Amino acid sequence: MTEIKNIDNVSNNSQKNFMLPVDFHCHSTYSDGSYSIEEVLNMAKANGGKYIAITDHDTVNGVAKAREYAKSIGLNFFGGVEISVTWEKNNLVHIVGLNIDENNKILVDNLNNLRSNRFKRGEKIAEKLEKAGIPNALEGAMKYCNSTEALSRTHFMRFLVDSGYAKASNAFDKYLAPGKVAYVPQTWASLEDAIKWITDSGGIAIIAHPSRYKFTRTKLLRLIDDFKQCGGRGIEVISSSHSKEDANNIAIIANNHDLLCSMGSDFHTIETFRTIKVGINHPLPNEQCKPIYTELGIKHEDLVIS
Repeated sequence: MTEIKNIDNVSNNSQKNFMLPVDFHCHSTYSDGSYSIEEVLNMAKANGGKYIAITDHDTVNGVAKAREYAKSIGLNFFGGVEISVTWEKNNLVHIVGLNIDENNKILVDNLNNLRSNRFKRGEKIAEKLEKAGIPNALEGAMKYCNSTEALSRTHFMRFLVDSGYAKASNAFDKYLAPGKVAYVPQTWASLEDAIKWITDSGGIAIIAHPSRYKFTRTKLLRLIDDFKQCGGRGIEVISSSHSKEDANNIAIIANNHDLLCSMGSDFHTIETFRTIKVGINHPLPNEQCKPIYTELGIKHEDLVIS
């Protein structure tokens, strides 16, 4: 098995706090982010970012706007999406599509169908919270949401936190995660379909924040096998959901399975427990990783924060 060095010992740069000016996973108000497209991109630019993708959940509606605005402020932009997938009957996983064509009709039509059931699930979540003694959750969640088709558990999380029912760091685990009082299962896209929509639109399919699923190693490797058989090519090594140990472990798996290594802040809002700012990311554990940015035409020498 390949040995992976600690992130703090990245080759070619000895700076302890060295960051890469890339972010291939972040969110706006077009899904469950707290900030507009312009605000997200402005923050990324202010943080030193140079290359960015907006990857809103199950929609590309904000991509054209983001592409135009990124160009106006000197950011290099890649179209993106994060697709919700039901894998092996009841496991929710997220697949990022990077460098997609937001005008691809098949992609757009299927994402629209996928989003149409979000409000119905939200109603069921609210009903469960009501039974748990938390009233008016649907109305509360919608205050953070721009449209019924964008409604997600994250909006309910914000309601729960701001209403004093939970802290930002534990709202999901307390109420909204599988097995908890307000969890409502949902059938999303199949893994095969999600990857096909991405690749047919010219994009690269990436497993988002794999350590967040808390799968056993055996189960994660099974997901990766299925993912690769469907045409998936990358995996997030660096994520705000990952510790340094997580990143090292995922890097080993990526190398052993010939996967491109991606990095993303998974930015939704400014939260103290998140260690990665929008627009920039920790470098990959070592040079044996195959960085996804080289697949996008980005050279190593371009990755210097001004």
